[in-house]
Amino acid sequence: MKTVKVYGPGCARCETTAQMVQDAATELGVKVTVEKVTNPRDIAMAGVMSTPGVAVDGQLVHAGGLPDAAKLAGWLSA
Repeated sequence: MKTVKVYGPGCARCETTAQMVQDAATELGVKVTVEKVTNPRDIAMAGVMSTPGVAVDGQLVHAGGLPDAAKLAGWLSA
C-alpha cells in the first residue's frame, strides 16, 4: 500500500488533485491511503513552495498546479 499526501490549503485544485490520486489508484489497482495536509507549517516543512503538492511514500514528487495524469500513474506504479 502506498501513502500519498496532498499538500494544500483545501482549495479546489487540492481537492481535485486528491480525487485524481484516488481515481488513478483505482484504475491501476493500487491500494493507497490519501492524506490531505492543510497546516501551513506542515506544508512548508515538506518543502512545498506552490500548492498543491504531492508526496508518495514520503518523497515529494510534485508541487504547483494539477499533476499530469500520466506522471501520476507512474508515481503510483513505481
